[in-house]
Amino acid sequence: MSRPHTLLPFLRWLPRQTRTSVGRDALVGLSGAVLALPQSIAYALIAGLPPEYGLYAAIIPVLIACLWGSSWHLICGPTAAISIVLYASISPLAVPGSQDYITLILLLTLLAGVFQWLLGILRFGALVNFVSHSVVLGFTLGAAVVIALGQLPNLLGLDLPSQGTAFNSLLALIDHGGAWDRPSLALGLGTLLVGVLLKYCAPRWPSLLIALALGSLVMWAWPAMFGHVARVSTFVGRLPPFSPLPLDLDMILRLLPSAVAVGMLGLVTSLSIARSLSARSQQLLDANQEVRAQGLSNIVGGFFSGYLSAGSFTRSGLSYEAGACSPLAGVFSALWVALFALFGAALIAHIPIPSMAASILLICWGLVDHRGIRALWRVSRAEFVVMGLTCLATLLLELQTAIYAGVLASLFFYLKRTSQPRIQQWRDGEDDVLRVGGSIFFGASHYLQVRLQRLQGQRVVIEAQQINFIDYSGVEMLHQEARRLRGLGRSLTLRRARPQVVEELKKLEGADKCPILFED
Repeated sequence: MSRPHTLLPFLRWLPRQTRTSVGRDALVGLSGAVLALPQSIAYALIAGLPPEYGLYAAIIPVLIACLWGSSWHLICGPTAAISIVLYASISPLAVPGSQDYITLILLLTLLAGVFQWLLGILRFGALVNFVSHSVVLGFTLGAAVVIALGQLPNLLGLDLPSQGTAFNSLLALIDHGGAWDRPSLALGLGTLLVGVLLKYCAPRWPSLLIALALGSLVMWAWPAMFGHVARVSTFVGRLPPFSPLPLDLDMILRLLPSAVAVGMLGLVTSLSIARSLSARSQQLLDANQEVRAQGLSNIVGGFFSGYLSAGSFTRSGLSYEAGACSPLAGVFSALWVALFALFGAALIAHIPIPSMAASILLICWGLVDHRGIRALWRVSRAEFVVMGLTCLATLLLELQTAIYAGVLASLFFYLKRTSQPRIQQWRDGEDDVLRVGGSIFFGASHYLQVRLQRLQGQRVVIEAQQINFIDYSGVEMLHQEARRLRGLGRSLTLRRARPQVVEELKKLEGADKCPILFED
């Protein structure tokens, strides 16, 4: 690949666009923008930010990710799960919505972007595979519950301080059970009902946008009933402003663990979506380029008031289903959102808070992958346990801690499986034969050693054609067992071992002193 195409990867596909493909992508981008408008505002409120910052996050980061990424259909922007992690990470440090809070959110975005970009530069894109799909399912399920509980006070017309965990949010709601505002609840439930009906009766319509518009219309038409209901705060329409960030070392070190956690979550989400769509569209995906693009979009976005973005399930799916021809669809989506941020800001002030809360509840329901959870239960109970533990940790712990807990649980079950390689055993005359399926590494060597020490045959034979890898612990263990058997007048033989395995075994004491016998 030439150097200009490496630095500016959009030069590979942009010159090939035609008037027809550009027009198609512009229409797809408009559909994506219509979907992004209510979602972006809702996600900003979840993150504790003013509503305009949701729009800013759907402009510059989306432009960068689409132009520098490798996926045809992946469209990024603010997401619910990342918004709630950001809120949980920064709300203990500053008052949500304040200028200090906004600055810390953008600084965390920058740090997460640098982490993502470095992973891509070092070609560590495969590192995100250590966050299993079961962890993502469990975290998303837990985050949906946390977000829903956090929005219930807005739906009920209550002014409650934010709580640290889902359990505390539930207790606060119970304590204020008699203080609900009935008009606010009626407006919120009406918006929720309209959204659900549109979602199932007209799934291609922008249900969130229509539900919010109807809620605003009802409040405007019936001021005697709904005049006191709180509304979304207004803002001055403008393009994303430049935001200088204070690079304070102490604050950077304090934010770094959260930045790594949310950066990994963003990459896992984005690459999962990109891989799913690339398989359906027969596209070859460059994971490391995609990781670099995600990092670059958050680095630049952080300086232009765009908080952390990642792949959007709904917008990316819409891009594919609507027939996007290239990443230009995402570029056009960002440009349409920019036009709204510039000229349509005054409309935001007419949205009632209960209606916005209802739309967020709809988003929460859509976050839950019911089909994936059922499939996980059928396929792997161990992975289902990982999902459940991650979900429980999300409800009881800080969200970034829940991500780490899920990854550790997933790695524990993986190591547990690989530490006991598949072994078939039989007797062949005076020989005891073991067929080992799997690698012999530090986690599995003890298990295999115990099995070898139980054998009583004059000759112990290991059928080794299925052993792909052996590390120093495995080499040392086999040498130790071979010497033990030799002292008893017996032998250890590896049959049909791969050349790289034989080479590793002969390195320890030299080929002429290796106590292990080899057969083809």
